[in-house]
Amino acid sequence: MMRASFKSLLKRKNMAHLNAGEDSRLQPPQRRVAFVLLDNFSLMAFAGAVDALVTANLMTREPLVEVLVVGASRDLVVSDLDTAISTDCQLSALQGQQLDLLIMCGGFRVRLQSSPLLRSTLRGFDAAGTTLGGLWNGSFFLADAGVLDGHDCAIHPDSRAMLLESFPGVSLSRHSYVLDRKRISCAGANSSLSMMLDWLRRDHDPSFVDAVEEILNCDKAQEVMDVSVLSLDRDPTLPQTLKLALELMHNNIDEPLSVDEIARWVNISRRQLERLFCRYVDASPSRYYIELRVTYARQLLQQTNKSIADIAVASGFTSITHFRHCFRQFFDVAPAKFRRQRQS
Repeated sequence: MMRASFKSLLKRKNMAHLNAGEDSRLQPPQRRVAFVLLDNFSLMAFAGAVDALVTANLMTREPLVEVLVVGASRDLVVSDLDTAISTDCQLSALQGQQLDLLIMCGGFRVRLQSSPLLRSTLRGFDAAGTTLGGLWNGSFFLADAGVLDGHDCAIHPDSRAMLLESFPGVSLSRHSYVLDRKRISCAGANSSLSMMLDWLRRDHDPSFVDAVEEILNCDKAQEVMDVSVLSLDRDPTLPQTLKLALELMHNNIDEPLSVDEIARWVNISRRQLERLFCRYVDASPSRYYIELRVTYARQLLQQTNKSIADIAVASGFTSITHFRHCFRQFFDVAPAKFRRQRQS
C-alpha cells in the first residue's frame, strides 16, 4: 500500500497523499456496515465510528467500506444534540441484505426499549454470520435479542447495573471498548473511533490502520507540532536525547543541521544517535530528516499558495531541481502536478 521511499514513521502521515499504486487484487473485498440510529443517539459516538471508515476509504483507490445509515423507525432521526440525520433506509428494508457489520447506536437519552422487528432483525443477521455491535448503550438491544450471551461487552457505566441484573449471560468488561469474535461494543463517544480502528485491523495491514489513526488522533498528544508522529509524541519511553534531536530537526527545517551537529548538540556520538533513530524511528537520522522536510513541503503545497521556489527554500532545499527530484522520489509526482491534483 505504500511506496518504499518512505522508511521512517512519517510514512503513516503521508500514506493518504501518495499516488495509489497498490495492486487492487491484494485489497480485501468491500465491507458493508450498517449503523442503526435510535432516537437521541450519541452523535459524537456515531461520527467517530463513521469517520474511521470514511477516512480509510479516502486512502485507497477503491472504497473499502460501504456505510449504510439506517433509521430504526423513521427516515429522519434526531440525535442527542437535536441534529436531524437523514437515513439511507429504515430497519424494515434491511431484511435479506448482506452485511458484514451492524451497529446499534445508543446514547445517554436513548430509551432502552426494543421491538419485535429489531429483535428479529438482529437474530437474523446473527444467524447469517454478521458481526453485531453497540455504541454507548446500544449493546442493550443485542442482549435483549439474546445474541450477546457468552460474549464480552462494553457499555456505558449508567447501564452496567441494568445489564448485570437483566442479562446474566452477558460478560461485562471494564474496558472502554471490546472486540470479542463477532461482537464489538464501546462504552461511549470517546471510544467509538478506537473500536472501529481495531475492527479495521482485522482485515488490513496494521501500518495502513496506523495511518488512518495518524490523521484522526492527531490531537491526542499534549503538544502538537507542525509535523508530528503519534507513535513518537505518545511514547513515554522515548530517550531524552532522541527527543532533543527530533526537536532540533523540527526547529531547523529551512536550514538543516548536519547529523554530526545534531549529535554534538545532544551530547552523544553519531553512532549512538543512529542507533536511537533506527530503534525508535525506523530510519537513520539523515533519512528521517529528509522525509521530515519533504513532508513539510507537501503540507505547504496543499495548504498555501506559496511558489514552488519559496516552498523549496522553506523546506531546506537550496536547489529547486533537487527539491523537485526529492519530491518526485517520495510521492511519484512532480510538486506542481501534486498541487493541481489536490486542489482539483
